[in-house]
Amino acid sequence: MRAVDWLKNRVHQLVDQRLGSDTRDRCEALTVRQNEYGYDAFGFSRDSLRYPLLFTRWLYRHYFRCESHGLEHIPANGRCLVVSNHSGQLPFDGVVIGAALFFDAPHPRLIRSMLERFVPTLPFASYLFTRWGQITGTPENCRRLLQQDEMILVFPEGARGIAKPFSHRYQLAEFGHGFMRLALETDTPVVPVAVIGAEEQAPALNLKPIAKLLRTPAFPVVPYPPFVPILPLPVKYRLYFGPPIHFEGDPDDEEDVIEEKVRAVKNRIQSMIHIGLRERKGVFW
Repeated sequence: MRAVDWLKNRVHQLVDQRLGSDTRDRCEALTVRQNEYGYDAFGFSRDSLRYPLLFTRWLYRHYFRCESHGLEHIPANGRCLVVSNHSGQLPFDGVVIGAALFFDAPHPRLIRSMLERFVPTLPFASYLFTRWGQITGTPENCRRLLQQDEMILVFPEGARGIAKPFSHRYQLAEFGHGFMRLALETDTPVVPVAVIGAEEQAPALNLKPIAKLLRTPAFPVVPYPPFVPILPLPVKYRLYFGPPIHFEGDPDDEEDVIEEKVRAVKNRIQSMIHIGLRERKGVFW
């Protein structure tokens, strides 16, 4: 048992050395309600977060070479819904958004992603994502986090966005209304985000019969080895964060009333996408 503890402590020390003092300080600066054992009510642990931070930092700074604009709009504290377009077959866009808010925001924030219900059924996924602060996307989980002044990442397009055909890139799919009802119910500001680059990271063909057999939203196949989008292409990411939008109204309003507010967010993101596409010089640079 002592050998296992020694090895665990040694690995922890090596990870801390590779992270550097700035990243360690940002990790400690995260505003998270943790118990005496170092876990919050959903199972998140700062110590566990250190390990994926090494990979996330490399992915963010060196592989995708991400440029982030408008991070000054991110609230330093308090509840917030970060609402973004979604694409790329696998949710690397969510990883990059989280990295920007942790590594480059004036005040580091831990963003909670709302995972699709099928994700926790994958081997090891439930345990790891919980330790890293991500939770299953149910209204109750989202409501509890907002009541604790947490920041939540929402992709209103859901699986419709991540599995859209390449010919529909940067065309927003239909937005769900759940995030807007929660924003109204909890008096939470909405920060729109436009992601440029993810649409080209894994141009794929979605094999719907196999997806139906496996009970997954999609089964994408890319035209290069290993033919599944495990490794995205090294596209250059660009993120555009807009000013927070405050909405007022009754969360139990009719669908057409909520739809008008949702459309305002969707239009804002679409306009930011157009700006980002005009400003970029190429997909890979």
